[in-house]
Amino acid sequence: MKIEWTKAAVGRRGFLKGATALGAAAALPMGFGGRAVAAEGGTLRVRSYGDMQSIDPAFSKGVIDEEIHASIYNKLIQYKPGREWDWQLDAAAMIEQVDPTHIKFALRDDIGFTGGHGAMTAEDVKFSFERIVAEATESPNKPDMGPLSHVEVTGEREGTIVLNEPFAPLWTIALPYITGNIVSKNAWEAAGGKATTDPLAESGPYLRASWSPKEKTVLTRNPDWKGEAPAWDTIEILPIDDENTAEIAFEAGELDFTRVSLGSVARYRDGVPNGGTLLEYPSLYYAWLGMNLDHPKLQNQKLRQAIQHAIDVPMIMEAAYFGAAEPSTGIIAPGLAGNRSKSLIPPQANFEKAAELLAESGETNVTLKLDTLNKTTFTTAAQVIQATLAQIGITLEVNVLESGAFWASADNEDLQLVLNRYSMTPDPYYATAWFTSEQVGHWNWERFSNEEFDKIHNSAYQETDPEKRAVMYQRAQDLMEESGAYRFLTHEASPMVHSAGVVPALRPDGLALLRYFGKA
Repeated sequence: MKIEWTKAAVGRRGFLKGATALGAAAALPMGFGGRAVAAEGGTLRVRSYGDMQSIDPAFSKGVIDEEIHASIYNKLIQYKPGREWDWQLDAAAMIEQVDPTHIKFALRDDIGFTGGHGAMTAEDVKFSFERIVAEATESPNKPDMGPLSHVEVTGEREGTIVLNEPFAPLWTIALPYITGNIVSKNAWEAAGGKATTDPLAESGPYLRASWSPKEKTVLTRNPDWKGEAPAWDTIEILPIDDENTAEIAFEAGELDFTRVSLGSVARYRDGVPNGGTLLEYPSLYYAWLGMNLDHPKLQNQKLRQAIQHAIDVPMIMEAAYFGAAEPSTGIIAPGLAGNRSKSLIPPQANFEKAAELLAESGETNVTLKLDTLNKTTFTTAAQVIQATLAQIGITLEVNVLESGAFWASADNEDLQLVLNRYSMTPDPYYATAWFTSEQVGHWNWERFSNEEFDKIHNSAYQETDPEKRAVMYQRAQDLMEESGAYRFLTHEASPMVHSAGVVPALRPDGLALLRYFGKA
């Protein structure tokens, strides 16, 4: 039988606040400034909220890397730009799910790898997919591939993806996102099976010409690309953590495309400088406060519950998100299966309840540390949390970290409390994947380990009944909240601006698909 893919719906939410103009100007990357509008001369300049971490899809750190990967590699299918979730063919000339566990594909015959590594074949697909799930690879992105068994090669460019069991997110995550990137088997094996920051072989419409850490990544046209020609000769990607910094750069003509702060949306609605345009998209991101269950100071569940009740989410929304963001009920956004209509703990703080729980815990003179990214939204939220915890007698030290140090904190045994934010894809499986016992020490910063949660995650992706699937994911979020390790905050939103000469190509959640950006 033929399995049809159903598009996933997406909800709406709120986003981030910027810094002061003075602080933002000081945060510009080295060498940034004094340039004309990027769209001139065939160069597109875009902002990324962080710097590249890995050029290897098996070790990608998320959307920051994927913006580059999707341009220099190919997948069987890619996300289709637009307001509704859909996909389109990329390296595949044909792809069809012939039964719940078998997907046949045929590759185009005009895609080749750089460096003399030859044409893309089904062996490359097999190598790329199977290395993600191989135990020896130790890929943190293994959950994206779900129950992949293997890829059966049936011809030079033909093959069949074989699953151990049905996997609904195959079409929404595994194939069109990070793990779907196809790399050269020859190039990777010659390099010992792993790439770090330099591509070993590329095949997409762009090549990564250079990378200057913390300054910019430069993509240039691939002269051997046989598909539809990309619009831009060069794409420069500049890592800028703070939205306000990016807004200053955009208004000075230094950027053609950037996400902006919620605090600037009202101003941009009245008009975007230099003939630009404001776009507003929903978001799938989720932000939360987490507590490390393994830390000696956080072993007491009553203490953790006291912290949950003492955090006033609406106050955080007002102070850090300009009142434009909405409190979340969990890690799964509205519009996706499993979104809860309300959380177990109301978003408003209950200081009386928090004080009672703290008293029941028997803990006194509590002093804790909260790690947060050096970004105004999060530092402001941290200050609000610091103030509200003080209401019940808990002293909180706010530890502000730069991007590199912050994202290296996942395996830090001294981690106590953390303000975190993850990207998301249009399937609830992607939300729960990072909080399983298997992810402890990787993406599961809270060291949350729950047998029932793991069972739900490992079975819900096979469920074809949307209502039953939703109930399962709702229960999974209940378990997270009941542990006392999580205080859910918001799903944010995606406002961005682009210059007059640019036609952006965006996913329905506003994330950029750079290879498809056009010219006005």
